[in-house]
Amino acid sequence: MFYKVFMGEGTSFTFMKQFRFLDWNIYTLAQDLFIEISALVRTIPREYRFDLGSQLNRAAFSVILNIAEGSGKKTDADLKRFLDIALGSLYEVRAAVDTLCKINILDALQQKGIREKTETLARQIGGFKRSLD
Repeated sequence: MFYKVFMGEGTSFTFMKQFRFLDWNIYTLAQDLFIEISALVRTIPREYRFDLGSQLNRAAFSVILNIAEGSGKKTDADLKRFLDIALGSLYEVRAAVDTLCKINILDALQQKGIREKTETLARQIGGFKRSLD
């Protein structure tokens, strides 16, 4: 994740690529999930949309932002910490969708698509974290 540049005569410096998250599949998957969640929130009945829909959007957006923020940290340990936070937000998305389905605000087909995306993204984030060891 870091690059070492040799300047000659024993001089070198290390730098990190700026905005490296833009190249990561987990970032793209998180964006795709957010787009689907945003569309889903627009289908929630108006009386639930502000409270429940807003929380669901914030949780989905938090996954993206924590991946991005972690990518700017100087150590893999710090990056892993932000990936853990992103996973926590992803679990929040999953719990919210499951609950909305349970109270018949979402149907099972809507839930299935989100469930598959959250499971895939959770596996991908876990694999990415392991690759940092």
